[in-house]
Amino acid sequence: MIDLQQLKNLKLDYEDNIAIVQLSQENSKVNTLSRAMTNEFIPVFDHLKSDNNIQGIVVISSKPGSFIAGADINMIESIKSHDEFFAASRQGQEIMNRIEQSSKTIVAAIAGSCLGGGFELALACHYRIAMNDKRTGFGVPEVKLGLLPGAGGTQRLLENLSLSDALDLILTGREIKAKKAKAMGLVDFLVEPLRSDVQNIEEENIAYLRSIAIQKVKQLIVKKPSNQKSGLMKNIKSIIMENSYVRNYILSQAQTKVMSQTQGLYPAPLKILDVIRQTLENGSTVGYNTEAEAFADLAMTNESKALISLFHGRTECKKNKYGNSEREIKTMAVIGSGVVGAGIAHVSIDKDFQVILYDKTSAVLDQGKSQIVKNYQTYVKRNRITNAEYNRILSNLTCQATFENLEKCDIIIEDLFEDLKLKQNILNELEQYMSKHCIFATNSYTLSIEQIASNSRYPDKVVGMHYFSPVDKVELLEIIRTKQTSNDTVSSAVKVGLKQGKIVIVIRDSPGFYTTRLLIFGCVEMFHLLQEGVSPKDIDIATKKFGFHIGLAILLDEFGIDLFGYIVFQLREIFGDRLANSSIVDLIKIFINNNLLGKKSGQGLYVYHNDGKKEISPKLKQLPKNYFTQRKDISMIETIQWRISLRMLNEAARCLEENVISTPTDGDIGAVFGLGFPPMKGGPFHFMDTYGISNILDVMNNFQSEYGNRFAPTQLLINMASENKKFYS
Repeated sequence: MIDLQQLKNLKLDYEDNIAIVQLSQENSKVNTLSRAMTNEFIPVFDHLKSDNNIQGIVVISSKPGSFIAGADINMIESIKSHDEFFAASRQGQEIMNRIEQSSKTIVAAIAGSCLGGGFELALACHYRIAMNDKRTGFGVPEVKLGLLPGAGGTQRLLENLSLSDALDLILTGREIKAKKAKAMGLVDFLVEPLRSDVQNIEEENIAYLRSIAIQKVKQLIVKKPSNQKSGLMKNIKSIIMENSYVRNYILSQAQTKVMSQTQGLYPAPLKILDVIRQTLENGSTVGYNTEAEAFADLAMTNESKALISLFHGRTECKKNKYGNSEREIKTMAVIGSGVVGAGIAHVSIDKDFQVILYDKTSAVLDQGKSQIVKNYQTYVKRNRITNAEYNRILSNLTCQATFENLEKCDIIIEDLFEDLKLKQNILNELEQYMSKHCIFATNSYTLSIEQIASNSRYPDKVVGMHYFSPVDKVELLEIIRTKQTSNDTVSSAVKVGLKQGKIVIVIRDSPGFYTTRLLIFGCVEMFHLLQEGVSPKDIDIATKKFGFHIGLAILLDEFGIDLFGYIVFQLREIFGDRLANSSIVDLIKIFINNNLLGKKSGQGLYVYHNDGKKEISPKLKQLPKNYFTQRKDISMIETIQWRISLRMLNEAARCLEENVISTPTDGDIGAVFGLGFPPMKGGPFHFMDTYGISNILDVMNNFQSEYGNRFAPTQLLINMASENKKFYS
């Protein structure tokens, strides 16, 4: 018999002849499939199996919003060898198999996140009921950590879904809601939540779900649940699984898509396809073993370690480390209703901020409002929100061309053209209307926040909030503090960003801040390459193969060469030739003078056609030849990759050295989620640790000898290499 007093992560309860296994991980707000929890599964289920008084079992979480949110990442990181990972996967498979093979009916009652190992547990149960609410979601996100479902998930998804649907879930790691899971056959019964006016609604919903689960398991004791798919679905699934031509076609299409999206830089999707293929060709016995081997192989890769490092960093940057703010931010104004200003309003009104969107030009104001309305109408069409939610969200938005009601605002976010005098003037004007407690945040990407606040009455209330376009899709928010910005102002700005759904890094006011600085240094090196005869296409091929989502030449065209030039000219006054020499400055000016501004002008490094096609701009060959210096062949992909990435890596290290960023984690998160630095490399600092700082230094020294002092390593890297240190110890 189990000593129930010794259980710390599972709780046993009984009603009539039904056992209720409650998932309740100790010292945690959510349940994860930790080693401590999994170690309690087998003895608990063996005990229930041998108890003749028990006829059925309900598995349910006692934690609101969390069934099981996935595996315990710390547990994964504690394992060091391939054999240990293989054994851990096999143990997980054994636990799920014993649950599935139980002679007593087991019902999973799911409310909240049911992800990764939690989803694998639910799939092993005989019947699944789920709360049909926003917090309940299903998925196997392991691929996002460079892994695959290692407790039988690949096998059970194949058993429960068509091949295409199984591949979609496993390869994308996307989360589906309860209603979709029911339609796909992954959930057997939906439970509608109680009315929202009920007190302690989450606890009440869990109790309600539990009562229905008990009813269901009693019904199923009489009539055992069937694992057989019905009619058409069963026939379609059989045709695909048994027809090697159809099966191979689907798998080859999936592999082509994976290679197109990842350049083969992520091992996990390719391993997943191999496991699926082996299972379909050789059966589940081989499939389970191949899954465990693949899990162990992937867990040892640098890519998985990098993605797990980003997971930790993302979690860290979703916290407010600056304490509680004095006032709650309820009402905000956004000054400027261009694409970014409207985007800031967009991500605020659905979080229950009262938002005033201001623009002195009515046409621009109408355009900004139209952008917001159109986006939310799209959400309605895609069933992401209801009509009632749409109306409630839009009721939080007020559009106006005057400064009335600004005295009610807790924060004002300004998004005007990047011009120091303009921003200083608007701050001075707004301070005539703002209350003393109101925060002024400027969305600037290069201008000194301290200079913007130089004439402010309340400089302690001025902060930078650098949003990225499109605001509703790019997760990063860069908050910039000056020497005078108060901790309360920073805390309030972070709180706003987190509520908007952003990943937040706080940095010191400095030229180019962090993300803009890295981007500009990398793009300047592209102009050196162009000057030496390298084509934009070669740059794009090389940077995509390095791991950037899109080629950096295309990114520069989308960013705008005129905007890029504007920033280079500003920052060169501070950084000098280390950023760009006079030859590069003149070359950028020639681009601008020839209207080669990028996509906005139809032509930059590429010519953009109305049908969406593009080609290298023929004007590049017509530019003055004296600005181009032909060097020995540098078309090698690796050389291009190193030249661009080293400028970014060196500048990232310099930003840490200068305390622009406070931690390597902030630097990695900023570069990956703000600039698109390759995630599978974990960010600049994780990449330097993995490659070896001494090795990075050797490459920099070689490039310095060949290309000049712009590749001279910063002192921090020199010191760390000599002391054999890492950024992450």
